[in-house]
This record gives sequence, C-alpha cells and structure tokens, in this order.
Amino acid sequence: MAAVDERHGLRLMAIHAHPDDESSKGAATMARYVSEGVDVLVVTCTGGEEGSILNPAMDTPGVVERIAEIRREEMDNARRILGVRQEWLGFQDSGLPEGDPPPPPPPGRFATIELADASRPLVRLIRTFRPQVITTYDESGGYPHPDHIMTHRISVEAFEAAGDPARYPEVGTEVGLDAWQPLKLYYHLTFHKERILALHEMMVARGLESPYGERLSEWVDRAEDAGRLTTQVPCADWFETRDRALIAHATQIDPAGWWFRIPMDIQREAWPTEDYQLARSLIEVGQLPEDDLFNGI
Repeated sequence: MAAVDERHGLRLMAIHAHPDDESSKGAATMARYVSEGVDVLVVTCTGGEEGSILNPAMDTPGVVERIAEIRREEMDNARRILGVRQEWLGFQDSGLPEGDPPPPPPPGRFATIELADASRPLVRLIRTFRPQVITTYDESGGYPHPDHIMTHRISVEAFEAAGDPARYPEVGTEVGLDAWQPLKLYYHLTFHKERILALHEMMVARGLESPYGERLSEWVDRAEDAGRLTTQVPCADWFETRDRALIAHATQIDPAGWWFRIPMDIQREAWPTEDYQLARSLIEVGQLPEDDLFNGI
C-alpha cells in the first residue's frame, strides 16, 4: 500500500446511477484509496426514488411514502462509512421498466434527458473536482437498467468534453471554471465470470452451498467480454467496510440476503481484488494487467 503522502493530490471520481450502487461496485477500492489519502468523490445521478423495498425489515408503514428522503439518509450513512465525499446530479430515477418488450421510461426521467443536458452538470463537477481518474459502468450499464446505461453515456461524454474549453462553456469559462481533462476512465467489472467461478469453486470445495451454481449453469460466454479485465485493485482489507456501507442502504439490502452468503475468509482468499476495464487512458500505463487505478499518474 502506498504511503499517505505519496497519494496527496490524487482525486478519484466514481459515477453511479442510484444510491447504493456506490456500495455494491468499487466500494472497497474507494475505502482503500481514502485510507491512503486520495480524495474520493461519489457522483449519484438520481435519487433512487423508484427503488422498491427489498429488505423485509424495512417494509413498514410510511417507508414507501418517504422513500426519496430515506434513500438520501442511507446514502449519507454509506458515505460516512466509506469516508468519501458525495454529490447528487439531481435527476429523477427512471425506474426499471417491466414487460416484453419493456416500455420506455416515463418522460422527464434521467434516461430520457437529452445527452447534453444530462452531461452538463457532470462536466461542471469534473471541472470543479478535477479528478485524474473516473470510474463508471460499461456500455451495457453492468445490467440493463436505463439509468445505468445513461450513466455510462454521460460519463463518456463528460470525460471527453470536460478538457475542451469550447465545449459546455456555460459550465466552464463563462462561470470561471477552467477546462480539466481526466487521464483515465475505468468500467466496473464486478460480476465477471472468473470471479464468480473462483468464489463458487471455493465454496463447493469447503462443502458449502454456493449462491452462484444456477447463475454459472446459465452463463453465456460472449466474445465481446474477452479481454476486458485490465485492472485488479487489491482491497480485501476493506471488504468489511464495503459490506457495512452496503447494509447502510437498509431499504435496498437485506442483511440476510445473497450478497452476504460467501464467508469473508473465502472472499479474501478466492478473489481479494475489485476489478476494472481500463476503457480510456491519455497516459502510458505500461504492461497490463495493472493493480492501481492511478498507475502511470
């Protein structure tokens, strides 16, 4: 692990669709970097207003009516646990459409906003916070929620635009903000096959029931997924911090649910990293795979 003074001046921005996404994707990485002195900012695109009550203990009178307020409180609790800063972009949750085919999101929701209008506040945050590294979702959103896909789209747009003073001047030169070009853009690879298989096999070897057997039996390998894994950040010492942050999103996470069925010692031994795809780099990073999001900076 790098000493704190070696990390001074480094800034990481993690862009997520809803409150709780930051705790299920890359949370241990963020907690590790915070411990090393990196300034970490979570950007949450929506308020998660359409989230269902997924924890039976929270399915009580009045919770649904206050869901937007409660999810903000949960986000603040998770933020404190991880030690990060956090900003809201202020868009409204699109919900997860159901049906075959699914209907489009309602007008005015995050996923329906024009790309430039949705990207503008993110460009402003990048120019204000000035991160060297940004993490977000790949083109599939990690899973096909329209807000996750939109998060990918605005992250790529803002990464490319923030360093050009001619683009989005209304959140740049016109308001006294200089252009800022992040150097690296990463996609989360949380649920890739190699990791799931390693956890599954160690559970079976220990004589325990794996929650991933059915998922692996139905897994379809896709050619476009080959070679995505470029970066593995060792962060097993912060897995418990990650889980505490996740549990802080009490309406969304059942502490007895499948998230927590792999014993911590197996997680640390079978797969002690959080994983990413280096999607864009403006600097030389040397030979891949790498073990540090700030490699080369």
